Amino acid sequence: MVKTVRDHLVDTLEELGADEFKKFKTKLNTFPVKEGFSCIPRGRLEKADVLDVCDMLISHYLEDYAVQITTKLLSDINKKDLADRLCKATGSGSCDEGQKPEPSSGATKDEQHFVDRHREALIQRTTPVEPILDVLHGSVLTDEQYQTVLSGNTSQEKMRKLYQLMPGWNKRCKDQLYEALKTKNRFLVEDLEGN
Repeated sequence: MVKTVRDHLVDTLEELGADEFKKFKTKLNTFPVKEGFSCIPRGRLEKADVLDVCDMLISHYLEDYAVQITTKLLSDINKKDLADRLCKATGSGSCDEGQKPEPSSGATKDEQHFVDRHREALIQRTTPVEPILDVLHGSVLTDEQYQTVLSGNTSQEKMRKLYQLMPGWNKRCKDQLYEALKTKNRFLVEDLEGN
């Protein structure tokens, strides 16, 4: 049976002793999260066990960012070995800052990702934005983030709100945005790639 990200998080956090787990939860409540995300309330964390914490991590931060946060906090409490093991188990390249991103449809090793490179043009020219958000909803965007982006009055405002979430994304999230743009706004993507 293939293990999920949640399974790997559970396996990792179960390795912590009671005091270490308490430290982890304390740091989790005060961790400076990226824009578009909010901290898990302390009251919910206080009596939470490993399974509860893993569920909260994934529901609050989605899988990739949950792994990033967990590995950072494990390193902070001197559990670098567990952090490294979690990174390897989940195949998350975002854990190791020295690791180079592999090329994808949207980027090569030497250049910025397509969605970073064409930020200004995508903000100005992407219409309508809703079909792209629908594709990203659930896999990249949480319900709250989806509603926040949707609350923009114009297409440009919606795209700006979407870009405000991007510092919390890894390469896979940007690839999904690129694929959504290619599917829903093919001519714009072709035009930009021609430049």
